[in-house]
Amino acid sequence: MVEQLVERIRNKDQQALKQLYLLYVEELTSVCHRYVPDDDDAKDVLQNSFVKIFTSIPAMEYRGEKSFKGWMRKVVVNEALSFLRGRRNWLRMMQEASPLLVEDDEEPEVECVSPDELHRLIRELPDGYRTVLNLYVLEGYPHKKIAEMLGIKESTSASQLYCAKQRLARKIKDLMKGMR
Repeated sequence: MVEQLVERIRNKDQQALKQLYLLYVEELTSVCHRYVPDDDDAKDVLQNSFVKIFTSIPAMEYRGEKSFKGWMRKVVVNEALSFLRGRRNWLRMMQEASPLLVEDDEEPEVECVSPDELHRLIRELPDGYRTVLNLYVLEGYPHKKIAEMLGIKESTSASQLYCAKQRLARKIKDLMKGMR
């Protein structure tokens, strides 16, 4: 079905654009919100992403639905990163990692937190922490690649991940205390 939509888009079928949008908008919105928590900013990033997706389809080689879906995710991630890098204080934020230390080494009970609640907690992290956490944990990029993508040092990426995990652990523990 997706291959047919892609072919119809190449033939300038406007209805196929709409169908492709409706098919993937929820999933790509979720990806976008992982990086850009503000709803209005996320909508802008998503719109720019779909424009890039739609204009790139005629030149791309379709290699199956899984590959196509991965390519669209990558477009959204790159567009979100471009948006974040455009912020005036982006590099300063990335380089001023200040860990919020957890008092003990005990891991928080993540399985007791709903996926929606965990997503909310991640969205509350500072931009640098949230971005590196998403790129490392969810997208599977190594620190070297993250550093290249964000224009930072590899050690800064590792530090941001450490700080993100520390802050997220603290947030989960605080949430769990409030539930008891």
